[in-house]
Amino acid sequence: MEKNKNIEKIIIDRKKLSSKKFQFIIKRILDFLLSFIGIAILSPIYLILYIAIKTDSKGPALFKQVRVGKDGKDFVIYKFRTMIVNAEKKRDLEIDPKNLENFVFQSKSDNRITKVGAFLRKTSLDELPQLFNVLIGNMSLVGPRPEIPEVVKYYPEEYRQRLLVLPGITGLAQVSGRGEIELGKTIKYDLTYIQNFSVIYDIKLLFKTVFSVTKGDGAF
Repeated sequence: MEKNKNIEKIIIDRKKLSSKKFQFIIKRILDFLLSFIGIAILSPIYLILYIAIKTDSKGPALFKQVRVGKDGKDFVIYKFRTMIVNAEKKRDLEIDPKNLENFVFQSKSDNRITKVGAFLRKTSLDELPQLFNVLIGNMSLVGPRPEIPEVVKYYPEEYRQRLLVLPGITGLAQVSGRGEIELGKTIKYDLTYIQNFSVIYDIKLLFKTVFSVTKGDGAF
């Protein structure tokens, strides 16, 4: 496999990461409390979005997909459906293992996106069900975005460092470009986040996420 030319190689110091065990415990406590509170407060929004999705197009309101989480373990991610039913069967992922750094999962011109789905993506409201993933413990509020298995199987060793921590709803990559940046740049952001992880850093990224979502940058 060719070396990634667009990403400066980052090697995570695993011993240093392991020494932050107490901060990871605090992170998990905050994840649990904030996701629980968020679900409780946003329950009326969940209901409104459920009705809007069901009214707009046929199919379930909730979208489930297998993603790869910490230590390479698969889990099911929850999102509000933004595409027509069976959308995954109507698109062939063009993944070039030799050009993985330029892979982009989302597309602005995707005609499978519904009218309500376009709004949900623009506002990132489609991500709200992932609070249940955080509550369960297979995701965090902040971390690398969880990738699909079809892409992870081509990860070179440096990319696999992305799996050292729980994936997140938001992260450094999301506040730096969200949907439109290439995988190579996303990996760089994710590894930079892992390398510099702290609870304070997470809090800063959560505030930046609110600002990014408000502006609607990079969402589609």
